[in-house]
Amino acid sequence: MLSTDLPIRAATEAAIAHGITPDRCDILQNSSTLVLRLTETLVARVVQDRDGPRQGTEWFARENSIAQHLTRHGAPTIPLHPDLPPGPHEHLGYPINFWKFVTRIDAEPDPAEIGRTLRQCHDIMRSFPEPLPKLAILTESLAILDERELFTKSTQQMLWDHLSTSIDVLSAHPHQPLHGDAHMGNLMNTTRGLLWTDWEDTFAGPVEWDVASIIWNAQILEEDHATVQAILDSYGPVNNEALNQSLIGRAAVMTAWYPILYPNPNEERQRKLRSRIEWLEKA
Repeated sequence: MLSTDLPIRAATEAAIAHGITPDRCDILQNSSTLVLRLTETLVARVVQDRDGPRQGTEWFARENSIAQHLTRHGAPTIPLHPDLPPGPHEHLGYPINFWKFVTRIDAEPDPAEIGRTLRQCHDIMRSFPEPLPKLAILTESLAILDERELFTKSTQQMLWDHLSTSIDVLSAHPHQPLHGDAHMGNLMNTTRGLLWTDWEDTFAGPVEWDVASIIWNAQILEEDHATVQAILDSYGPVNNEALNQSLIGRAAVMTAWYPILYPNPNEERQRKLRSRIEWLEKA
């Protein structure tokens, strides 16, 4: 694990430059993005992956814009911190943005509430005025496979084929702004209710992409059909062709990114990767 000293310094000095003196440094997450609680209300997210496919602040700029739009319209999302400019900020070579701290509660989210809040975000995002890249996480994943040898030749080709087909199929369905990475890890159960977070993957595509992302584990890995049905019933009508293709595309995206996000996966992560590859080989 790389030292966090420099990214912590970057976040701390950026906060001080805007008149906020950190009184703590609690590490909430330490991966490609470092998440730090710097005061009672201030959380910093710092991109510390210097070698990953995403460099610069373009992704954070889109995230900040969509987060501001959602917050203005009362969406269930964690807001940017109001005491700093929205940014994105960059200091010592690290992209940074700043968010309000929310208190997580120790209760499983209600599946119906998951579907309802996702639909609420989609309804609000529909009026987002700025252009977004189309099917960005799919086209980005395809480019990663073109540039990097991450798997055996047959698996690499299988992923490339699934991503290409998903782009073709999903291009034919209506597009609107999406979360882009709407899995359970980006949904927090808090004292303020369910709140969506981590909007850096936002792009334009069919709503079924986000729906597939949130039900993927329950439907494919856990076969928890009751949870899946509750989410779908609460979300509302979806196009089955777009949903099924999104399930395939989502699995291909997660697989393509796995060696980048987890270069030294533990046994459980290796098992999940094998499961996705085996499922995709039959899809």
